[in-house]
Amino acid sequence: MTAPITIIVNGDTRHTAASNIAALVQELELDPAKVAVEHNGAIAPRSDLAGHALSEGDRLEIVHFVGGG
Repeated sequence: MTAPITIIVNGDTRHTAASNIAALVQELELDPAKVAVEHNGAIAPRSDLAGHALSEGDRLEIVHFVGGG
């Protein structure tokens, strides 16, 4: 298990043991097919969320798309 790190998600401080964005999305109980993620100012392609490692102090903006009608 990875030691918890502190990151900023949508402006809020969060402690996580997630090692990459895909694991964080899962931890947040979001559908990876319905999110857009900005990681330290750059868009993280949905197809490669597992390839973006998280580090102490990272800043993420996560938008979750919700359908409706």
